[in-house]
Amino acid sequence: MKIELRQLRYFVAVAEEMHFGHAALRLHMTQPPLSQTIQALEAALGTQLFSRSKRSIALTPAGAALLPAAQRMLQQAAALPDIARRAASGASGRLSLAFVSTADYSVLPPFLREFRERYPQVEIDLREATSDVQLEELAHGRIDVGLLIPPLSDKARIELDYAAVLSEPLILAAPKGMTALRGKNTVALKTLADVPLIIFPRRIAPALHDAILACFRDAGLTPRIGQEAIQMQTIVGLVSAGMGIALVPQSVSNLKRSGVEYKALTGKTPLVETGLAWRRDNTSPVLRAFLELLRKKE
Repeated sequence: MKIELRQLRYFVAVAEEMHFGHAALRLHMTQPPLSQTIQALEAALGTQLFSRSKRSIALTPAGAALLPAAQRMLQQAAALPDIARRAASGASGRLSLAFVSTADYSVLPPFLREFRERYPQVEIDLREATSDVQLEELAHGRIDVGLLIPPLSDKARIELDYAAVLSEPLILAAPKGMTALRGKNTVALKTLADVPLIIFPRRIAPALHDAILACFRDAGLTPRIGQEAIQMQTIVGLVSAGMGIALVPQSVSNLKRSGVEYKALTGKTPLVETGLAWRRDNTSPVLRAFLELLRKKE
C-alpha cells in the first residue's frame, strides 16, 4: 500500500472544508480529479473516509481518526526544508567536545554559553579527558573537537588543525595558613623548597609538567614530588588536605576549595597554553559553526 503526501493533502483539504468544491478551489484544481484522488486513497486504505450524500459530506470514524495524523504528517513534511537548511548551516545537529579539566575554570563556560545562545538546537556531547586521550579520540574520529594543552605529536599535526585560545601564567596553590604565605601577595618558590609538590604526570600533560619544573629550575631548586594526579580537582583537593603545594594555571583560582589559597609567584613564570584541535578532514557544519564563533572572539 503506497500513500502519497499529495493524497493526504487533498484529504485534509476536503476534511477541513467539508465540501469538495471548496476544497478544489483551495487546491487550485477542478473537482473531478480531487474526487478521484480521494477515492484512490480510500481504496488504498481499504475503508471509506467520507460518507457522502447529494447535499453534504461527513467524516467516517476512519476519516476522523486519520485527520489529525495526516495534518501532523503534512506539517512535518513542510518543516523538512528548514530542517535540512539548518543542518547544512550548522544551526542544528550534534557536536562532540572533549576538554581538559583546567579549561573548566577558564574558556569552556563562556564558549559553551555563547554557542548555546546562538545555536540552541545543537546537541553538545561533553566529556572531560586529558590531552593524550583527546588526541587518541580525535585520531579515531570519536570526537569532533578537543580543548587541550599542546603540544601535538608529529603524527597528530599531520591530521589535525589547532588554534590557541588562552595563554596564562602559573600560580601557587598551597594549604591555607602556611607561615611562608602570611601577609604576602606574591611568593618565592625558594621559601617553599622543602614542601612536597603535587603535579600532573608528564605522560599526561608534558607541556604543563615541563613548565612547572622550569619554575623550580629557574629558582635553582629540584622539587620533591610527593603526589601525581591527572585531574585538577584532585590536585587541588590534595593541596586542601595538606599533602603539598601545586603550581596551576591562573584560571584554576576560580576553583574555590576550603583550605586552599592561591598566590602569584615572584618573577616571570612560563605561560601555559590551551587550544582547540580538530580533524582537518572533518566537514561537520556544526564544527564549522563552532570554529567560526571562536574566530569571531579572537
